[in-house]
Amino acid sequence: MAIKNPTRAGDDRTRARRSSDRLAAVLPGLLVAGAAAAIGYAVNRQIGAASPLVVAITLGLLLSALGGYRPRLRDALRLASSTLLRTGIVLLGLQLVVSDIYRLGVGPIVVVLVSVATTFVVTRWVGRRLGLTPARSLLVATGVAICGASAVAAMNQVADGEDDDAVTAVAVVTVLGTLSLAFLPVLGLLLGLDEAMFGMWIGASVHEVGQVVAIGGAVGAAALSTAVVVKLFRVALLAPLVAAVAIGRRSAARKGDGAELPPVLPWFVAGFLAMVALRTTGWLPGGVLTAASTASTLLLATAMFALGAAVNLRAVARSGRSAVGAGAIGTAVLVATSLAGLALVG
Repeated sequence: MAIKNPTRAGDDRTRARRSSDRLAAVLPGLLVAGAAAAIGYAVNRQIGAASPLVVAITLGLLLSALGGYRPRLRDALRLASSTLLRTGIVLLGLQLVVSDIYRLGVGPIVVVLVSVATTFVVTRWVGRRLGLTPARSLLVATGVAICGASAVAAMNQVADGEDDDAVTAVAVVTVLGTLSLAFLPVLGLLLGLDEAMFGMWIGASVHEVGQVVAIGGAVGAAALSTAVVVKLFRVALLAPLVAAVAIGRRSAARKGDGAELPPVLPWFVAGFLAMVALRTTGWLPGGVLTAASTASTLLLATAMFALGAAVNLRAVARSGRSAVGAGAIGTAVLVATSLAGLALVG
């Protein structure tokens, strides 16, 4: 008969008690953040153009305006804005199929690459000239050039910025994307664009996926399907962009004395790329993909609520005009370069 080691048994009980205490410490905050994400998801189901992430971050800002999050929520919201956020970004990769992007053709792919790169560089440059911090100009540029709130959240993991920077960038792309709902369909009608051309242009220039779906769906089925594929291609560019920034920070840290080197490829970026590869195989059934999409949305919305709850509203207001100015110029560049490029390639 084996004799139990009393010391080991005591250690097991201590670990179990600590795990229980940690769960008790984060559970209230996770429930609050999860409820906010669920509200955002429900609103999106009723109003397709309303991003669950934007609704959730708005609820977080409301909590901040009422006095900020309470100490008992702090650990949970930090967990949501880090680990849960990164997990949501990994699952986001399951929405992308490489073969769909390949079928767009070389011309549109090159146009998207050039317009995204140009927009990113111009927006960062303008932001710095308008007095934005390096982190804030980087986040605004990423949100405008790539895919709105989810791109801002992903880049903020390596940008070394504050929660205020991320919230400001999300606010900018939300405002500008909402304006695009009104102006771009009218402009497309005036220019006489056919559905396929209009869909490519919307996918290449509108910030949020929900906004792309709303505009494309209003025009027609052909515009919607093309717009979504082009938009998802822009989403795919998030991974190499975040990786490039991480490598740049690593190079800068190497020059410092004793500075901690960030990873060459953040684990959530590697996970995102792995999920893209897995989705492209076609092995996953539709039910799994639907569940993963919902889980990704809820995780990202939970993280957005946490970011909003931690923000300093006064700091956001002080730099709001400059951030909107940089974002507006970047959006104009994206709209113009993508339309001109698509017109050239036919």
